[in-house]
Amino acid sequence: MAQYIKSMLIGPLIRIWGSKKMGSMFGNPTQKEYAFLIELFEAGKLVPIIDKRYTLSEVAEAFRYLEEGHARGKVIITVDHNNKI
Repeated sequence: MAQYIKSMLIGPLIRIWGSKKMGSMFGNPTQKEYAFLIELFEAGKLVPIIDKRYTLSEVAEAFRYLEEGHARGKVIITVDHNNKI
């Protein structure tokens, strides 16, 4: 189940930003499966581990961090809508 959740969460990002395609052999999640994930999250049984946060201007650094294998949790990119790029 953990691998399925992982592919559901990072698959779309890989398809958007990467050259690799990622799919799931389990098919599309059902409403019941999403409800189950929400239950786990709300009960505190599904807790994301955030390793580091980067700003949008630090995306290259964030990818280097990931590629070097340093991440021990999720790497978050924050978008500050107040700053103009």
